Amino acid sequence: MRFEIEHLTSYTYSNPVSLGPQTIRLQPRGDGSQHLLNFECVIEPTPRLMTSLMDLEGNIVTRTWFDEPTTHLNITTRFSLETLRRNPFDYFPETHFEQWPINYSEELKEHLTPYLTTEIPELKIIELSNELATLAKFEALPFLEVVNQYIYNEIKSEIRETGSPQSPEMTLSKKRGACRDMAVLFMAICRQQGFACRFVSGYQARSVPRINERRYLHAWAEVYIPGGGWRGYDQTRGQAVADAHVALAAARIPRGATPISGTFIGSKVQSQMNVSLSINTI
Repeated sequence: MRFEIEHLTSYTYSNPVSLGPQTIRLQPRGDGSQHLLNFECVIEPTPRLMTSLMDLEGNIVTRTWFDEPTTHLNITTRFSLETLRRNPFDYFPETHFEQWPINYSEELKEHLTPYLTTEIPELKIIELSNELATLAKFEALPFLEVVNQYIYNEIKSEIRETGSPQSPEMTLSKKRGACRDMAVLFMAICRQQGFACRFVSGYQARSVPRINERRYLHAWAEVYIPGGGWRGYDQTRGQAVADAHVALAAARIPRGATPISGTFIGSKVQSQMNVSLSINTI
């Protein structure tokens, strides 16, 4: 599937501000599931210095520095990209991974430890994880599908444009959450059984286009599967991720995949953010 995407994020300030360094994670990654054809990032006002780098998670990051005070900051990205993975199960997991409890090799554990660790969950997360493991008959890939389907069926999806993800416990109690909340819940349940997980930000295609629909950034989770690598699961769809998703950034915690982060300094300043997103597929 081919994507044509334009994403404008606009910040306005009631009084002039001095912008601190800005970190932008809006350039899609390149891997076996997607191929970036072209990419453009336009920033107003023009930064004094702008560089592209790879962060610790392997994401492509744009970093900017500014000199002059400003009352606005506009960040526009445009790109064309082709997604390549039609079948999300185009692999054979290594035999040892299908055994329970989940146990990565010592070599893999050295790299995956940050993705295995999590805050100590409340009892209800532990109990739910164990219940779903039993339902999946303690089989690795069926467990991931069972967890994904549980969240899809039991948690009502909602739009919440700003703010950090809710705690897994809050999402479970409220039985509703934004895509990022559902991804964090999935990660907590899976990590409890020993799966390495990470948080992904990106875009999704619509199976049925909607006229004049407002589009938003999307979030889902990935699990490291020996033999398959990092594989995505979308809790708002209840499906494994294939060619209908574009990944921008991934990290062990949501903050590491934040599309735009930075600071400003000003006196008695009110700020406002507006986002315009166009996603076309061919």
